[in-house]
Amino acid sequence: MTGFPVVRSRRLRRGEGIRRLVREARLSPAQLVLPLFVIPGKGQRQPIASMPGVERLSADLCGEEARSAKSLGLGGLLLFGVPDEKDATGSSGRDPDGLVPRAIRAAKEAAPELPVMADVCLCDYTDHGHCGVLLPSGEVDNDATLPLLADQALAYARAGADVVAPSDMMDGRVAAIRRGLDEAGLSDTAILSYAAKYASAFYGPFREAANNRPRQGDRKGYQMDPANGREALREVALDIEEGADMVMVKPAMAYLDVVRAVRERFDVPLLAYNVSGEYSMLEAAAANGWIDGQRAMLEMLTGIRRAGADAIITYFAPKAARLLAG
Repeated sequence: MTGFPVVRSRRLRRGEGIRRLVREARLSPAQLVLPLFVIPGKGQRQPIASMPGVERLSADLCGEEARSAKSLGLGGLLLFGVPDEKDATGSSGRDPDGLVPRAIRAAKEAAPELPVMADVCLCDYTDHGHCGVLLPSGEVDNDATLPLLADQALAYARAGADVVAPSDMMDGRVAAIRRGLDEAGLSDTAILSYAAKYASAFYGPFREAANNRPRQGDRKGYQMDPANGREALREVALDIEEGADMVMVKPAMAYLDVVRAVRERFDVPLLAYNVSGEYSMLEAAAANGWIDGQRAMLEMLTGIRRAGADAIITYFAPKAARLLAG
């Protein structure tokens, strides 16, 4: 093989035009999905202390956010409910006139073509903070949780969600949701499965935003062990077999090897969640002048794309879209 001086790799790095021409991983606003936290009331915006620049907002304002997302060219919204009242089974999450259904309707009315996704899980709605109903022992009852998740997904689909996204990590939940949707005549509603969701320390700021910290124990009994990579491939295969249309790896940055492995093994749309802890760490470092926040943000998002994600769920979506457009 001929090497230097005949081969000079720097020839293709000399100017922005050449670099842009040969760039391998490309990032566009259409590949970014913005998460929103929906709260009770009207005209309400609540800053989240641990996530600078991110707010909780009432359902009526989701229309405004949808219009903004559409104008920025974003790929969609992902909605989470943050109710005031909670109970043992998370019943408010299944209310057809609850926070998320109202937000879905507002978003779809304002921007009908913008994809709206709704997170499906009990943790935001239970008084104990776990992702399923509890046995007397305090363990999550996997099988008793499945019909509740299916009902929640059904409420969101009936409100107009384009995609329902189960994040609970219960075994069999994709099949239960798919069956429920199909039996209700909602077979066009897509399922984005949080197929490889790890029991991560990077969710800390989200726990404040969604007010869903477990009151006892933790989620290690159903979310994945951060040490496991091969297990993620099994989880993804099972969810695709059960009817998932898209799959997700969460978190993104500490699991880029998992993103790459899933991309190489499966030919379905793959999303990665650039989670709250990743967002807040970068924002804190930028605020202290330790890094160039804008460059670091785009480098991080590009890295997730380079690893193989087709789209990224990220709180940076509006900021990144404006930079990319400029």
